[in-house]
Amino acid sequence: MISKEVINITNTPVWNRVSENNALKPDFIHLEKLDFFSITYHSDSLEIQGILVEPKIEGVYPVIIFNRGGNRDFAPLNLSTIINYTSKLAEQGYVIIGSNYREKDEFGGKELNDVLNLTETVKEIEKADANCIGMFGWSRGGIMTYLSLKESYKIKTAIVGNGVTDLFQLIKDRPKMETAVLAECIPNYYQNKEVELQKRSAIFWPQKLNKHSSLLIISGKNDKRANQDSTTKFAEKLSDLKYDFEYQEFITDHFFSNKRKELDELVISWFDKRLKNAD
Repeated sequence: MISKEVINITNTPVWNRVSENNALKPDFIHLEKLDFFSITYHSDSLEIQGILVEPKIEGVYPVIIFNRGGNRDFAPLNLSTIINYTSKLAEQGYVIIGSNYREKDEFGGKELNDVLNLTETVKEIEKADANCIGMFGWSRGGIMTYLSLKESYKIKTAIVGNGVTDLFQLIKDRPKMETAVLAECIPNYYQNKEVELQKRSAIFWPQKLNKHSSLLIISGKNDKRANQDSTTKFAEKLSDLKYDFEYQEFITDHFFSNKRKELDELVISWFDKRLKNAD
């Protein structure tokens, strides 16, 4: 950890959304129980930006590494994102930490280290139990989560929401993702397309996921960004391998816009059972 600076949410644009008459709205009253920080930490030889959320009450808490979606400057990890997806979880007794990845984003390449190195960074956080780490990835963050489960034994359980499992299918569904994102981010893309897309597509290597971990996959049936058929095929492969996982579908969009309460409850229930209270 290089720096850890308090974020006063009343001085941020988020405050206008979560408050009314300068007081937290009922749906956001739980934010009073949390401290928010902007952090900078070492990853390889780089300095990486991120966000940290801690319960205000003293104690040592399980850690959730949150993997953002998007790429480069699109959909960065900010206060609004961390509140939307993880604040209810943090309130229940979890330290949340997330990375904005390095500037040279390879969409599942070297910036994976920026995620994995957080397992070392949390050792410097007094309220974090560095031996009890889970992971939560959304959209592109699902790719980072699957890769983490392949490369690390430190993630005890994970949740992926509307994640991408097959980049070949993604570029069929959304051709602009290839030209405007993948080709720009992945080094030597057109020379090594087959190899590089397979590296980032969990559907090709489900057998390589850490067998001592577990996984909850959540999918919105009306998602227009991540192909649900690919996710279903991936789940079938996990089932054939007898991997410890669950797959749940909801009638909602990529952002679970009309299922936020159900999403919060499911995420909390999973981590309480599979991480906080695991044998």
